[in-house]
Amino acid sequence: MEEELNAKGYNHNAINYTREFQSVLHGVFACYIIMLNDNVELPNDENEIRNNLLLKYLRNDAIREKTGLSGNFIFDREVPEDNTKGRTDIKIQTIQTFTRSEAYYIIECKRLDNENLTGIWGLNAKYINDGIYRFVSKYYSAYYRVNAMLGFVVKHIDIHNNINNINALLRNPQLNNCNTIQEIRTATFIPNFEFHYYSVHNDCDNNEFILYHLMFDFSNNINYAQQ
Repeated sequence: MEEELNAKGYNHNAINYTREFQSVLHGVFACYIIMLNDNVELPNDENEIRNNLLLKYLRNDAIREKTGLSGNFIFDREVPEDNTKGRTDIKIQTIQTFTRSEAYYIIECKRLDNENLTGIWGLNAKYINDGIYRFVSKYYSAYYRVNAMLGFVVKHIDIHNNINNINALLRNPQLNNCNTIQEIRTATFIPNFEFHYYSVHNDCDNNEFILYHLMFDFSNNINYAQQ
């Protein structure tokens, strides 16, 4: 069993939800690979990259069937939450959503580049303040106690080393306190994909949750003339 499934207080149902979400992320990764194989051209814009992934792949019925995402999951974009102030990048409804409206997963998307990697104003810092912290502060909900972030890498970078940079920033008192129990470390549930990770945090009510981090390298697909 993965280390992240052994987090304190995780019961049988929570472990099952985590495994379900891992299967969703496996499908999201498969869509990313199809995007790369399609040689998509993308602007250096978080929302446009997200929209391309979502509208052309995650909501494409033929691709959903191919990647194992059809039948059980519905992907929506820029959805306001009912009980928080959050407006999710990607909301993933499940079969259970039909009986419990708050039962859904969330994916937050953030760009990452090779500038100011350890500073408090670069995209790494925004990944924390405007990403991870949104789950900690309960700006985003976490019914299943597990959600994810997609890092859209828009400039060439050593991704593993950049995870070390983000971990260092998680310890920086100048940034929002993310109540980190386990810093970002490598996950292994997606075969042949070395750039997926997980971290463990407490939210502002001291409830533990898991956050997955998938780093999608689009650095060769960005057309900076479209900025």
